[in-house]
Amino acid sequence: MAEDCILETRGLVKEFRGFVAVNGVDLKVRRGHIHALIGPNGAGKTTCFNLLTKFLEPTRGEIRFNGIDITREAPEKIARRGIVRSFQISAVFPHLTVLENLRIALQRKLGTSFHFWKSDRSLNLLNDRAMELLTSVGLETHADMVTVEMSYGRKRALEIATTLALDPELMLLDEPTQGMGHEDVHRVMELIKQVSANRTILMVEHNMKVVAGISDTLTVLARGSVLAEGPYAEVAANPLVIEAYMGTEASELASVPTVDSHPPGPLPGEGGDDGSLRSTAGGGR
Repeated sequence: MAEDCILETRGLVKEFRGFVAVNGVDLKVRRGHIHALIGPNGAGKTTCFNLLTKFLEPTRGEIRFNGIDITREAPEKIARRGIVRSFQISAVFPHLTVLENLRIALQRKLGTSFHFWKSDRSLNLLNDRAMELLTSVGLETHADMVTVEMSYGRKRALEIATTLALDPELMLLDEPTQGMGHEDVHRVMELIKQVSANRTILMVEHNMKVVAGISDTLTVLARGSVLAEGPYAEVAANPLVIEAYMGTEASELASVPTVDSHPPGPLPGEGGDDGSLRSTAGGGR
């Protein structure tokens, strides 16, 4: 049976004046899965995200969404197709309330985004849906709080809620747990699992505990090319992946212990709650 791929790239390349940032990437994201894009710093992960959402134009290659070639489409058209992304830096309106942030995200459905002469009371009919979204990310008790007063983890949850307001079919999350403490990491990790129930998620993430805990499939990039792909346990034991992360000879690190049905321990140098490849059941949703 053929794989049901919601997103596929073929030979994706991005060059910057001779520097190849993304080099022949073939990526298949299966519908309904959480797919993690990982790799060392400078591997081309965010550049790849920018290509998929057309913030950058590919030099060569093809991007297909639901079987349709979207390689030359504009970013706004891709968003209307149902591909919505978040960024590394939290992108919310800090001096509006949490509820007001959600109403802005929902306003597009009213067709009044540029009706500046209208009273903000015209947005009150969006309040019920906004509260539903806030409840879905655990922020219903923070609706009247000014966003700047919230913790970074809760701001990230709000950002996910505003993304959900656009009814995405495919969510692209760029380092959703970056800069968070342990408690916030766990909250956002559980939230990603929750919102993935009826949609597909492609995420760039450096925290290997998060990757191991919620991803169905990993794609590892190194120097702009796909180095490995597969379930967590398989990828974590791949000597080429270990070499890419550690800069040592693969033969020295080829022996990685595994436990039946559990991923291996952390890659050397990846220890700790903020970035471990520890033994955690992968793909759990």
